[in-house]
Amino acid sequence: MGRPKIELDTEEIIKLASYGCTNREIASFFDVSERTLKRSFADFLTKGRDSGKRKLRKVQWEVAMKGNVSMLIWLGKQVLGQSEQPSLVEDEEVEGFDIEVISSVPTSE
Repeated sequence: MGRPKIELDTEEIIKLASYGCTNREIASFFDVSERTLKRSFADFLTKGRDSGKRKLRKVQWEVAMKGNVSMLIWLGKQVLGQSEQPSLVEDEEVEGFDIEVISSVPTSE
């Protein structure tokens, strides 16, 4: 006869994992070892963490689309591979203001 099968509320595991709880925190909540949690409920942990990431991405997109410039820049860097590395920098004076012009046009060398 093998070990008794541990039964935990899998919906609660998914919910806790979606909040970003660590395996240690979830195992502590259920009063089981981390090893048992990972061995027997890995699919539910993954499902919960993926759900949390989707929810976070949705909110980030909504914030960006409402005009949050910081979020637009961050998503541009993360999703589109954009960066702030200028390839050409020139100093110009425009109507009494000393400005730095940054061009992303590649220079031929």
